[in-house]
Amino acid sequence: MIKYISYFINEEYNPYHNLALEEYLLNHVKQDECILYLWQNEKTVVIGKNQNPWKECRLKELEENDGKLVRRLSGGGAVFHDLGNLNFTFLVHKENYNLDKQLEVILKAVNYLAIPAKKTGRNDITVEGRKFSGNAFYSAGNHSYHHGTILINVNMDNLSKYLNVSRDKLVSKGVESVRSRVINLSEYKEGLTIDTMKNELIRAIGEVYEGHPIPLTAERINEKEIGELSKKYSSWDWSFGKKIPFNYLIERRLEWGNIEIEFRVEAGIIKECMAYSDSMDTDFINLIPDAFKSCLFTGEALIRRLREIRIVDSNADIIREDIIGVLKEEQI
Repeated sequence: MIKYISYFINEEYNPYHNLALEEYLLNHVKQDECILYLWQNEKTVVIGKNQNPWKECRLKELEENDGKLVRRLSGGGAVFHDLGNLNFTFLVHKENYNLDKQLEVILKAVNYLAIPAKKTGRNDITVEGRKFSGNAFYSAGNHSYHHGTILINVNMDNLSKYLNVSRDKLVSKGVESVRSRVINLSEYKEGLTIDTMKNELIRAIGEVYEGHPIPLTAERINEKEIGELSKKYSSWDWSFGKKIPFNYLIERRLEWGNIEIEFRVEAGIIKECMAYSDSMDTDFINLIPDAFKSCLFTGEALIRRLREIRIVDSNADIIREDIIGVLKEEQI
């Protein structure tokens, strides 16, 4: 049960520091506490845990314009952040994780502004069918978080410029472009500011959780520990990982997201494998490369390896069977 509501407003715009602070708060949230973390990144593409950065982002253009790319802990798709966007994170112990309640905070805050927002699909919040907030989720041990974006006055030209959204994904959502799918809340509330949105979110979390939100005290923040985490998020290995040369690629858009598996095969044996996805459920995807390594490159052998993966996850069996279906279609 939530007894204490805390909030922390981060004034830094560095994505490596901001994601490090998010992970730090996840590790240190108290058992009966909900922390609302509000933060912004400047000119940043944030990719999901299992995504391929070269495919999701136009890296050359981003780097030429002093932008940054960073990989987050949660699954889901790539998003563009600038200072017209406000990010939120709810951090709780797993027994207090309540997605409906957390989304209610966002909806109430936006509704306070007389904007008719509603939840659609699994993880989007929209106004008149256009998305202003995408959400993603992560758990580690007894701790969980739910984070997302709120588009206030994002530069839509840059959003389209830096994100490399697949045509299949757009078609599956029945739309023609990135810009047609998203909307700034400032289009509905002229003069809306980030500070106003922050205030409404703090007001809303107090109402939804029936408590008085208080600022997180400075003594609970360990800058040294956050600095160490920042090194991880700013490292090449974390954000880009190992891009293997491949000689076989399987790629499909499925109901739960895309799956892209790259193989390097020598003499009929898989020497290296990488799996990328924008699925919210990251755990099963993470296990695929090791499961396929040193496997015979035959459909039968790959399917057998997939069936040997043991994981307690409500969606793992669905993902497994869909990938098996793809392998059968490939007729390897």
